[in-house]
Amino acid sequence: MDTALRRATDLLIDPPAEPDVSKGYLDLVGHGGGAVPKNTGFIQKAWASPRGSKLYDRAQLLNRRLIASTRPPIEWLRIPPGGTVLDVGCGPGNITAQLARAAGLDGLALGIDISESMLARAVAAEAGRQVGFLRADAQQLPFRDQVFDAATSLAVFQLIPDPVAAVSEIVRVLKPGGRVAIMVPTAGPAKSLKFLARGGARWFDDDELGDIFENVGLVGVRVRTQGFIQWVRGTKL
Repeated sequence: MDTALRRATDLLIDPPAEPDVSKGYLDLVGHGGGAVPKNTGFIQKAWASPRGSKLYDRAQLLNRRLIASTRPPIEWLRIPPGGTVLDVGCGPGNITAQLARAAGLDGLALGIDISESMLARAVAAEAGRQVGFLRADAQQLPFRDQVFDAATSLAVFQLIPDPVAAVSEIVRVLKPGGRVAIMVPTAGPAKSLKFLARGGARWFDDDELGDIFENVGLVGVRVRTQGFIQWVRGTKL
C-alpha cells in the first residue's frame, strides 16, 4: 500500500487483515457493518459505468470552469495544516486532490465512492502520498469517530437513498469544530424533470438539507441557493 492508504487504515473502525488494494484503492464494500439501502436507478448505473464516468468527469470539469457556485468552499472549511479531510462521493478525485493541497504536505485527503469506474479514474489521475481512495458507502462510513477535520460532497447526495444517514455519518466522523459543506441540486427549475426521479435521483426542497443538518446537531448552518445549485454548510460542536 502507498502512504495515503496506510494512513487510511489507521482511521478505520475494523481494518481488514488483508486489505484489497489490487486496483489502487481500498475496497471495503461488504466488509463489516450491516445492509444499507441501494440506489438501483438508471442514473446511478450510468454514472457507475466506464462510459458514464468519463461523461461525468467532463461535465463536472465544464461546470467548475463556467459556474463559480459549483466550486467547493475550501477556504471556509478551514482545513488545518496537516489536517485530514473526507470527500464523500469523490468521483474522478479532482476535488479530493484540491483538499489535499489545502491540507499541506503533512495532510491527508481521502475520497470515497461506490463506483469502481469512478475510483479507477480517480486512482489513475490523483492518487499519491497525500491522496487515497476507498470504495465504501456514504450511508455507513468505515471510519472511527472524530477522525476528520473537514468533509465535503459535491453533487452526490441526490443519488444517496438515505441522505439523513449519510449526513449523520459525516457528523460522526468529524472532529469537534469540524466543518462540512455539501452541494446538491435543488427542486426549483428542476421540478419539471420528473423522469430523473424515476431514474433514482432526487431533488432537495429549499430547506430540506439545511433542516437535516440542524436535526443531526450541526450549528451555524448556512444555505445558499443559486439557480438549481445549493450549498449547505455547518459545523460540529
